[in-house]
Amino acid sequence: MVEPLVHVEGLKKYFPAGGFLKKVWVKAVDGVSFDIFEGETLGLVGESGCGKTTTGRLILRLIKPTAGKVLFAGKDVTRLRGKELKAFRREANIVFQDPYTSLDPRQTVFNIIMEPLKTHGIQVDDPEGFVTKLLYEVGLNETHLYRYPHEFSGGQRQRIAIARILALRPKFIVLDEPTSALDVSVQAQILNMLKNLQKKYGLTYLFISHNLGVVRYMSNRIAVMYLGKIVEIAPAKTLFENPLHPYTKALLASIPVPDPEAARTKPKIQITGEPPSPINPPPGCRFAPRCPHAKDLCRQKDPKLKEIEHKHVVACWLY
Repeated sequence: MVEPLVHVEGLKKYFPAGGFLKKVWVKAVDGVSFDIFEGETLGLVGESGCGKTTTGRLILRLIKPTAGKVLFAGKDVTRLRGKELKAFRREANIVFQDPYTSLDPRQTVFNIIMEPLKTHGIQVDDPEGFVTKLLYEVGLNETHLYRYPHEFSGGQRQRIAIARILALRPKFIVLDEPTSALDVSVQAQILNMLKNLQKKYGLTYLFISHNLGVVRYMSNRIAVMYLGKIVEIAPAKTLFENPLHPYTKALLASIPVPDPEAARTKPKIQITGEPPSPINPPPGCRFAPRCPHAKDLCRQKDPKLKEIEHKHVVACWLY
C-alpha cells in the first residue's frame, strides 16, 4: 500500500473569541482527516469561513493545532522543533492569495528569491544565474532581476512568489487561492504553469479555492469542507458526475452555465437559511439545519466519513 506524503488525522483548531464569565471558542477546524499522496493535487473547496485556509496553515505549522496530528513523510509535524522544523520548512511551503502582501516591497526580485537560500544556509556558485534560471521557469527573464514588486502586475508578482518557493526545491506546496486576485486570462497562464512545474519536479499540491471550475481542472481528488468539517472526498471526475452529499450537490448546482438554454434546464437546488455560527455549531451534522433531506438522526449524531464507492467517501446519514 502506498503511504501518503501528508496524513491529516483529527485536526482541530479553536480560536478564543472572548467571553467574560465563560470562555468562547471559534471552532474553525473541527476534526479534519484526509491524505495527500505524492505527486497529486488535492483540491479543497467550501464556503468562505469554512476553515480551508486554516487547514492549510495547520498542515504547514504556521499556526499550532488545538488537537490532532499531521504526518509529513512519516514525521509528526505538530511535534517538530528547532532544526527539524527548519528542515520541514524547506520541503513544504505556501503560495498566498495576494502576492503583493507576501513580497518585501524594499527588496529586488533577486534578493527576494535569494532570501530563503540564505535563511537555510544554502550556497550556490552563480547566484545571478541561479535566480535567472528560476525566473525563466515561471515565465519571466533576466530583465526583471533588479526590479521591485510594485513594478510588476499581479500575475507577475505571483510568478515571483512561486519562483521564490522553487528555489528550495520543496516536495509539497499549499496553493491558497493562488489565482483569485488575477484576471481570467492570467489565471489560465498561472494554472498551466503550476501543472507544468508539478510534472517537471514531482510536486504535491493542496489547492484551496472557491472556483469549482479551477479546482476541477487542477485536482486529482477534491475534498469538500463545511463549517470546519470534511463532508465528502472523491476523485475530481467522480465528484462532478456523481456528488453524494447534499451540500456538494448544492455547490455544484451553483456553478454558472454560459449557455442560457442549458441554464434553464439545469436542476436547481435551493439551500435555505444561513450557515450556523462556528462558535456554537449545531449538534449532529453541521449541514442538517439547511439540508432538505435531514432526519432526526442527522440532528442528533455527527456522521463519520465512510467509503461508499472506490475512493469516494462521504459523511452523511443518507448513505
